[in-house]
Amino acid sequence: MQLSTIDLILVGVYFLVMLFIGFQTARRISTPDDFAVAGRRLTWPVVFATMAATFLGGGATMGRAGQSYEIGYAFMFAAIAFPFQTMLVGWFIAPRLNAYRKSETIGDIFELHSGRLARLLVGILGLGVSIGILGAQALALGTIFKVVFGMDPTLGIIVGMVVVLLYSTAGGMWADVQTDVIQFIMLGIFLPVALLIGVFTAGGPSDFVARIPDTHLELFSAFGFWEFLAIFVAFALGEALIPPYVQRAFGATDPKTARKGYAFAGAFGLIFYFVSASLGVLAFVMYPNIAADDAIPAVVTELLPVGAAGLVAASLVAVIMSTADSLLNSAAVVFSKDIVKGFLVPNIKPRQLLWTERASNFGIGLGALLFALNAESIVDALLLTYGFWAPTVVVPLVAVVVTKQRAPVAVVAAMTAGAVSSAIWTFGLGTPADINAVIIGLPINIIVLIATYALVDAPRNRRTGTEKVVAA
Repeated sequence: MQLSTIDLILVGVYFLVMLFIGFQTARRISTPDDFAVAGRRLTWPVVFATMAATFLGGGATMGRAGQSYEIGYAFMFAAIAFPFQTMLVGWFIAPRLNAYRKSETIGDIFELHSGRLARLLVGILGLGVSIGILGAQALALGTIFKVVFGMDPTLGIIVGMVVVLLYSTAGGMWADVQTDVIQFIMLGIFLPVALLIGVFTAGGPSDFVARIPDTHLELFSAFGFWEFLAIFVAFALGEALIPPYVQRAFGATDPKTARKGYAFAGAFGLIFYFVSASLGVLAFVMYPNIAADDAIPAVVTELLPVGAAGLVAASLVAVIMSTADSLLNSAAVVFSKDIVKGFLVPNIKPRQLLWTERASNFGIGLGALLFALNAESIVDALLLTYGFWAPTVVVPLVAVVVTKQRAPVAVVAAMTAGAVSSAIWTFGLGTPADINAVIIGLPINIIVLIATYALVDAPRNRRTGTEKVVAA
């Protein structure tokens, strides 16, 4: 069953609104700072909405629902590590990031603490993680267009990504933030409504719970302890402090604003993860023979009445676009600032840098498209990406931001060791026992960071008297 004409019109109106916002906002983008961090004028409710809309993308909806369809609530308990981590980062780290008032990327921070080579490495890693997670969003768009609109998945990916490319390229982070607020409101209302309608269609809460298989209610139903731990750590740290989240900390008006926006977004994520997991379990109860990633689209097309189906379908597209546009923007900023300006064209003029940021959106979008077409599932795409971000950047970034220490050798050595060990585990050994590379790469990253700092950087800092870095 596909959507009715009324539902399709509602989805079409949503697309037009997003495009209008993007091109209307383009007039406010006159500097790279506007494009990258929205002029640093985000209030805490806006930070809250844009953060939540950004991390509640295809993985948090389609991916979580698909995994819950297959194995039940166990995956939700593993993945729920992410919103807990977001609350902690919001309280302790986001205000410190906001203190770097001249920074627009993680590379800016690493160059202050560790030099240009660290900036280049984190720029490459940041670009890779943004493209990987963006690819998962493109894959989710293809699934929605296939199940809900009856469209070829590849064509659906192209249509959805073109809309995102147009408004994100035109309006930069200003457009992303404005569309994110709308998209947050849509997902916060319509997906819980879809769950309620679906549960009562299934006979009410008591009948629905009675029809759930016992295996779908067990904590370790499909995992051994080490596999569960690896997934938990991967979701706790694999997407922590990725470029679009750090940009939102930079864009907040002050440290207190960054803290509140981040922390409230994490709290909302706890509720939303339960909603998306329950939609997956509901789809399993009602339609046990569909593809796992089709769980939420099936609920939308089969259980919801005309009008409601269109609004929920638009909210599904919205939740994925809200993540995709942020990742596109951050990837373009990382490429332009950390790689082009940082190494290739150091003296590039501001206006040229702005157009470089806009132009790079298209190449990055193409890279994400290719990634999506070669990934087996939305969650597979995310976990592969997480296995290279958490063991390289997260701990060194937190360490330098909290301690303010100079660590030019330790940061580079730790990132390199984490990346190499994760690559060997994933590609050389083929991910033994399906345990994510983060469980191997992260300890190596931490050990190398501490040992190299103690043996090399700390003695050098004491000799030169340059231990501390002033945030700038």
